[in-house]
Amino acid sequence: MFIFPQPTAYSTSMKLNILLLLICIGLLFLPFLLIKDKHEAKPAPKLELDFEIECPILIEVKGELEKIPLETYVLGVVAAEMPISFHEEALKAQSIAARTYVLRETNYGEKAISKTVQKQVYVSKEDRRKKWGASFDEYEDKLQRIVASTEGEIIVYKDQLITAMFFSTSNGQTESAESYSGNAIPYLVSVPSQSEELFSPNVKKQFEFTNKEWANAFGLKWSESMAKTFQVTKTDSNRIKSIQMIGKTWSGREVRALLGLPSTDFTVSFQRDKVVVETVGYGHGVGMSQYGAEVLAHDSVRAHDILLHYYKGTEIKIFSTCLKSPTNAKNSN
Repeated sequence: MFIFPQPTAYSTSMKLNILLLLICIGLLFLPFLLIKDKHEAKPAPKLELDFEIECPILIEVKGELEKIPLETYVLGVVAAEMPISFHEEALKAQSIAARTYVLRETNYGEKAISKTVQKQVYVSKEDRRKKWGASFDEYEDKLQRIVASTEGEIIVYKDQLITAMFFSTSNGQTESAESYSGNAIPYLVSVPSQSEELFSPNVKKQFEFTNKEWANAFGLKWSESMAKTFQVTKTDSNRIKSIQMIGKTWSGREVRALLGLPSTDFTVSFQRDKVVVETVGYGHGVGMSQYGAEVLAHDSVRAHDILLHYYKGTEIKIFSTCLKSPTNAKNSN
């Protein structure tokens, strides 16, 4: 039988020393273990905030050297498209319409946009300084404040960005998209837009053409039959849908372009040696009338309600810069 050796005083002391050494080592590393546990117990940081900061929308404007931050672009459009003297609520409405238009047109900054009247006119800060001269600081501060007050606001129809068309001056009634292009759009229907003559210098205009100038505009040779066969058809908003002359037909939009008219609401008077054309309004007539917005603003109508008047059945929402989706937005009202 194997007999275990009995512990001696020396071996017991060694064991105690080793135990004390292990305890000391454990106490030495305990703070590090606690720090690690403390860090691991923290909740994960909210990446959404960092992500929002890191993904601004930049707009590529044809003719500009660098891409432009969205809100800077909106300011440049409002400065170009609407008189700075306009009521603040009208300028706010223009800001929201301009932002909505560019986001849809560029797919949230993925495509370039031109700075022409066919899209949206844009003026840079340098151009604004030249345009406003000594009043630059005052006007720039005013517009920055107005645009900032609408930051992120967009117009949606069934949670989709709308085509926020706008124009200068109405003839008393806006044009529907269906009458303008043949394509019905539920939020671009004809609505009243009256009393704009109180503010707009472009409500009524008169143009005169010699008989030869009139004929040349249509690629024809003048003849008395032009006056005798002239007929028009109109849209529901009293604009010219088409004209007929010597067996040929032109749309109102074509006539406007051929003659350089400000509007498709026009009347034609054939006189002895000339043709007189009188127009009402300025622009294509679809969507928001800018001078109509000014009229409503002076009647104490707020920007959101101005937009809801011109774009029927829509909502004003705030979109997420990074999600790029109004479906996740909150109502701004």
